[in-house]
Amino acid sequence: MSFISKAVSVGGSIMVTIPKQVAELLNIHPNEPIEIEVKKIKKSGFGLFKGIGKFTKEDELQIND
Repeated sequence: MSFISKAVSVGGSIMVTIPKQVAELLNIHPNEPIEIEVKKIKKSGFGLFKGIGKFTKEDELQIND
């Protein structure tokens, strides 16, 4: 089972929340030992400039010699 969650700072530690649906599906209870594999994911630039609109001919970079 894998899911994506956001790490948050709590005191001097970093915490990750396990969603309720995942905990129920895997029958995980508080204070129960579990094993977690941690991987950092790459951020996608998709949707980064939402609302900027389409580029026009006037938007092209003009290079003058």
